[in-house]
Amino acid sequence: MKAIVYSEFGPPDVLKLAEIDKPLPKPKEVLVRVRAASANPLDWHFIRGEPRAMRLMGKPNNRVPGADFAGQVEAVGADVTQFRVGDEVFGGCNGAFAEYACANSDNLARKPRALSFEQAAAIPVAGCTALMAVRDKGGLRPGQSVLVNGAAGGVGTFAVQIAKALGANVTGVCSARNRDLVRSLGADRVIDYAAEDFAASGRQYDLVVRVAGNRSLKDHRRVLTPDGTLVLVGGGVGRDMGGRSQTLDTLGVLALVLGRGIIARFLRQRIRVFVAKMRPSDLTYLGELCETGKVTPVIERSYALADAAEAIRHIEAGHARGKVVVTT
Repeated sequence: MKAIVYSEFGPPDVLKLAEIDKPLPKPKEVLVRVRAASANPLDWHFIRGEPRAMRLMGKPNNRVPGADFAGQVEAVGADVTQFRVGDEVFGGCNGAFAEYACANSDNLARKPRALSFEQAAAIPVAGCTALMAVRDKGGLRPGQSVLVNGAAGGVGTFAVQIAKALGANVTGVCSARNRDLVRSLGADRVIDYAAEDFAASGRQYDLVVRVAGNRSLKDHRRVLTPDGTLVLVGGGVGRDMGGRSQTLDTLGVLALVLGRGIIARFLRQRIRVFVAKMRPSDLTYLGELCETGKVTPVIERSYALADAAEAIRHIEAGHARGKVVVTT
């Protein structure tokens, strides 16, 4: 089968289209004919081996990138009962940038009929991350106010729509070119970060979701209500013009993680850092939101499998509007 592989760490140029063996599903796995896969910031971090601690997993050897996808079930493992050959599914896996991929059946859900494979592939990583940030870690309730900093990216576009679907008043922070997009997603107010300083506006929010790392923790806390919640999503915004990884405010986040028990004694405000999980129930819930029109996956660009390096290059530039997908 055709797949995108890399055998050394480096820029997207290390990615090559190659012929490799089709994987075989283990007892709890499903073999899927991939129709579309999503490109995520996680991919370029793995491909470049950044931060360098990621290289402790060992040198890649024909490693296939890609963490979420949509397609049709080709075969099922001996212990899989919830899926059959021919089912259309979406979810998470390792090695999605290929014609076929194996995934644990617990990381999959049935694809909503109303969605294309490209739309479904855009959901799992970004959608589940946004859902956990807004609903689970943010504890959002109807009528509350939400600020999403980084509202036009993959996670941000989902966060705006999910918050709106849950009955919130939503403010999105983005660039001027993305104002109309974010407003079309249901944001009640849109702030152009180059023209207005959200941290100096005097407005306060019950929940702040920080997707973009372009402002300090202090700035985000300043716009929280006294008992509000700040949820931190991810650790960077891509790479700068000099090719350096933009993992911003890393020391502040590390200090927060190590000292949040002490901090909690003095602050009513809650600060949440989390690792996103992909659960079938969340995938199904997101699919239902999409089928009812409350959420629409935003896809900026679609690339052929052979052009996957360009998809990763666009993602790591840090300015993608919504999601970027790779079709097979």
